[in-house]
Amino acid sequence: MRLVWQLITIAAIAFIGGQVVTAVQGNPWLTLVLGLLTCLLAVSAYGWVVRRTEHRPATEVARKGAGSALTRGVLIGIALFVAVIANIFFLGYYKVNGPGSLTPAVGLFGFMAAAAVTEELLFRGVLFRITEERLGTWISMVLTGVLFGLLHIVNPDVTLWGAIAIMLEAGGMCAAAYAATRSLWVPIGVHFGWNFAASAIFSTVVSGNGANQGLLDATMSGPALVTGGDFGPEGSLYSVLFCVLATIGFMWLARRRGNVVPRRRRAGRVAAAAATLSQ
Repeated sequence: MRLVWQLITIAAIAFIGGQVVTAVQGNPWLTLVLGLLTCLLAVSAYGWVVRRTEHRPATEVARKGAGSALTRGVLIGIALFVAVIANIFFLGYYKVNGPGSLTPAVGLFGFMAAAAVTEELLFRGVLFRITEERLGTWISMVLTGVLFGLLHIVNPDVTLWGAIAIMLEAGGMCAAAYAATRSLWVPIGVHFGWNFAASAIFSTVVSGNGANQGLLDATMSGPALVTGGDFGPEGSLYSVLFCVLATIGFMWLARRRGNVVPRRRRAGRVAAAAATLSQ
């Protein structure tokens, strides 16, 4: 029941917040304010529903250390996207025409923050964390990664490859970031840093949702496997490569810290095995 109540709580806030923020996207400053309010409400609601259903403090969104963990995540997310766009740039498929505009970037900050917080609370905070307790880290990562990819199948200009790419990139990487740190602030930061860099800095398409105007006035064209095509750079093989490498790095750290959870075996099987060994 805790899974159901937590899903309902966060999904409701994500839906309502998403509708409200989308409705005011024409006003960047209002988008920023409402986006940040959605973040605050979502984190507060997550803490509340975890306390009510699990009878413990939600340490994964604790205030202590939140700033540093969030900053690390944001820097990692931005660095990963910079690595992707730099490779596309050097191949001549991404061109900067000049400076863009600060005002749209302000609205994108609020929009992307709300999306990162609600999606990470839902997929990593609720689905991954709870299923990991029974199925273990690896199986839970695969299952929630597939669900995360399927979530994007309804986006405009999405392709099957785009959904698979999202599954391999964010679906695995953000779960691995949580497994390594046991803090939701890191995957939230990674998620936001990537999306903010893609939209508000480099003015590219994010998950098939159309081109954005950010700090750079830029254009991108070229082979879909390199640029991601209409789906945006997340459909690029470079994105898959760098995000998979980040996933491996996070999982190495999780294993080193003893944070990889094994699959829980049924009590009957354990008892049978113990009986066999005792004979």
